[in-house]
Amino acid sequence: MEIFAWNPRHNNLPRPFRDRLIGPRTNNFGDLLGPLLVEAFCDRERLGRPAPARPGRLITVGSVMHVARDGDVIWGAGVNPSVRTARHRFTTLDVRAVRGPRTRAFLTDRGQEVPAVYGDPALLLPDLLPVLARWSATKAHTLTVVPNLYDWKRLKGHPRAVDPRSGVWHVLRSIAQSERVIASSLHGIIVAEALGIPATLLSGHERPFKYLDYYEGTGRLMPTPAATLTEALRHPAEAPDLSAWDRSALYQAFPADLWAGSTANRTHVPIEAR
Repeated sequence: MEIFAWNPRHNNLPRPFRDRLIGPRTNNFGDLLGPLLVEAFCDRERLGRPAPARPGRLITVGSVMHVARDGDVIWGAGVNPSVRTARHRFTTLDVRAVRGPRTRAFLTDRGQEVPAVYGDPALLLPDLLPVLARWSATKAHTLTVVPNLYDWKRLKGHPRAVDPRSGVWHVLRSIAQSERVIASSLHGIIVAEALGIPATLLSGHERPFKYLDYYEGTGRLMPTPAATLTEALRHPAEAPDLSAWDRSALYQAFPADLWAGSTANRTHVPIEAR
C-alpha cells in the first residue's frame, strides 16, 4: 500500500524545461506528515504488513484530493481550492474521513459516499508520537512563527520564524517547545492545537478554503486571520478548544483493514481510555 505524500521536485531551468523532474524536493513539513502518522499508527496498533494485492493508495494529510485516483483510500485529506475542478478525475473513492465539511460537500457533489467523520490526522500526533508531549513539557521558546511554504520569504526575517522545509522533526520540536505559535501554515496551526498550544492564524498566500475546512471540521468558526505579526501578537494567547471535535471517530476511521491480519470491522479502544 503506497502512502501518498506531496513532495515534488523543483528546478530553475528555462520555462520549456521547467517540468523536468530534476532538482531538490520541496520537503514542506506538513505535506510529509502523512507517512509519518501512518507508520506510527501501524506501530501502535501492531498492524504488520500491508495486505497483498490491494489496489489504490492511502491519501491522508494535505490538500491533495486532486491527486486521487479510482480505488484510493482517503483518511483525513482535503481539497485544494487553487486546483481546477476538472483536475479531480476520480469516479470512485474509498473515503473513511475527510479534513472538514467543505471537503465532504465537494466530494458528495461528485457522487462520492463520504461519512461525516472530520479532522486532519495531524491532530492525532500527540497520541501516536509521545515524544511530542515530552518535548512540549519543556518550553524553550516563548514564540514560534511557522510560515506557509509560500510565505517564507516574507517572514524569514523574524528571529523565531522556522523554515517549513527545515525538516519534519525540527519543525515539530520547534512548535512543541514553544509557549505560543503564530502561523500562516495550516499544519503549524494544527500541530500547535494538537498539543494544546495557543495558535494564532496569520494571513498569507493561501486562500481561506482549507483553513475554513479545518476549523469547521473541529466544530469551530475560523477566526479572522491577523494581517501582520504585530497584530497577531495583540491577539490573546488562548489554549485551543477542541471539545466539539470527536477525536476517537477519526482514530477509529483509520483503514486498518488495509493491513494483513486486520479486519474491516476492527474494534478500537477509544484513545482517551488508553
